[in-house]
Amino acid sequence: MNDFIQIRGLSIHVEMEGEPHLPTIIFLHGFTGSTATWREVRDQLKGSYRTIAIDMTGHGKTTIPENPERYAMEEQIEDLNTVIERLSIHSFYLVGYSMGGRIALAYTIHYPERVRSLILESASPGLKEETEREKRKHADALLAKKIIENGITSFVDKWESIPLFDSQKSLPEKKRDSLRTERLQQSEKGLANSLLGIGTGSQQSYWDDLGTIKKPVYLITGELDTKFVGIAREMKKLVPICRHFSVSAVGHAIHVENPHFFATMIKEYVQDIHESKEEENDTSMGNNPYI
Repeated sequence: MNDFIQIRGLSIHVEMEGEPHLPTIIFLHGFTGSTATWREVRDQLKGSYRTIAIDMTGHGKTTIPENPERYAMEEQIEDLNTVIERLSIHSFYLVGYSMGGRIALAYTIHYPERVRSLILESASPGLKEETEREKRKHADALLAKKIIENGITSFVDKWESIPLFDSQKSLPEKKRDSLRTERLQQSEKGLANSLLGIGTGSQQSYWDDLGTIKKPVYLITGELDTKFVGIAREMKKLVPICRHFSVSAVGHAIHVENPHFFATMIKEYVQDIHESKEEENDTSMGNNPYI
């Protein structure tokens, strides 16, 4: 079911499937993505889970605010929480990919009572040092300017050629065409403002907050994406209840490159958490079955 939820001056596009009594999984896409990126994964969860995919601010069919400040992390997690309240969801599993993973992590830190477990795909807590953030902020601003000046096609051509997505070049042509179509359907202004408002250079670092997360966290990376494999290994040392799995033969977007395996991982992990009460009262790594 497609729906638009009016909150805080925005129209948020949401796709929902499954009965409300089923365990709920919420999916947050990455930069240049939309709800469409999760369809193959969500199709394989039908019948067992209620799945909800959300177009993040400036992406897909959700409103494109004029002011980049409206895309800031604080605004987006408040938008997400308002959507969740409007849908009367009290407990759920949160899945976030890349940019969506950063938002999912920040949301869990600010609203830990709602998230039963956090699943991060190729995500980071941000950049540790202020100098790193300033350098990235400058680079994001330049890229945002180019998107506006040169248009979406020029940007997508360059975006698809960056090393982060090298592994996607071996995907079937139909899958590559589908990915390209999804990217081309984005708005220049939405992507540019997203870079300015919630780019890695603009958001605060959450590295120091990882130790405060008391819910189970599952970190998923692709073995070919060595940068994020390294980030996940660092994160695992700091999160009290954490598991990390690196999927073979894929890169940054596991859910795109191997959706069947990704869905199976989500299904098995959520089933384990849902059937266990240990995450309710055990935050010690030594006694945790999810590591």
